[in-house]
Amino acid sequence: MTAAAAASEATPAASGLFLTLEGGDGAGKTTQAALLEDWLMARGRRVVRTREPGGTEVGAIIRDIVLHHRGDVSPRAEALLYAADRAHHVATVVRPALDRGDVVVQDRYLDSSVAYQGAGRILGADEVRDLSLWATQGLLPDLTVLLDLDPAAARARRDADDKPFDRLEAERDDFHARVRAEFLRLAAAEPGRFLVLDATAPADDIAAAVRTRVSALLDARTS
Repeated sequence: MTAAAAASEATPAASGLFLTLEGGDGAGKTTQAALLEDWLMARGRRVVRTREPGGTEVGAIIRDIVLHHRGDVSPRAEALLYAADRAHHVATVVRPALDRGDVVVQDRYLDSSVAYQGAGRILGADEVRDLSLWATQGLLPDLTVLLDLDPAAARARRDADDKPFDRLEAERDDFHARVRAEFLRLAAAEPGRFLVLDATAPADDIAAAVRTRVSALLDARTS
C-alpha cells in the first residue's frame, strides 16, 4: 500500500475523542497526560488513559522486549513488534473506549513509530506509517500534542532522573536528532491534527494550551 493510499484510508476516532501525546523521551508526556486526565474528569468526561507500548497485557510483554531486551533486536523486527502492540491495543482498548464515547488520552501512537523506526532507524517514514495504518485499520487521533524538546535538553532531564536508559533512550545523539526532526516534519504536514508546544515551558502553561485546544474539540462535538 502506498502512503497516499494509506492516508486515504485513515479514519478519525469514532464517537469519542482520541488524544495522543508525542515527543522525545523526557519531554514531559506523562505529566501532561495526567494533568489532562484530571481536567477532563473534572468536566465530567469518562477518560481512558493509556500508553504504547504496554497498554495491554500482551503489550506489556512487547514493551519489555522492545525497550529492555538485552540482546539485539533488528530494526524491522522492532518496527513489527510496535505495530503488533498497536494493533492489539487499538482493537481491545482504544476503539472500544471511543465507541463508548470516552476520551482516550494516550502516551505515544503511530507518530512515534514513524519518528523512531522510520527516521531514527532509517526504515522509511512512509513504510512505517503504512504499517501502523494497516495495523489499526486507519485510526488517527483527533489531536496529537507534540512536546518539542532539544535532544541535549532531553538527555539532561533523563540524566537527572538517575534511572537506567532503555534501548531507545540509550541511542546516540544523531538518532535522537533524526527523531525530533521527523516529529516536526509530521506536525508541519498535518497542522490540523498537531499542536506543537515548547516542552521547556512551565508545565502549567503547557497544560493550559492543551486544554484550550481540547475544549474547542469538545465544544465542536456538542454543538
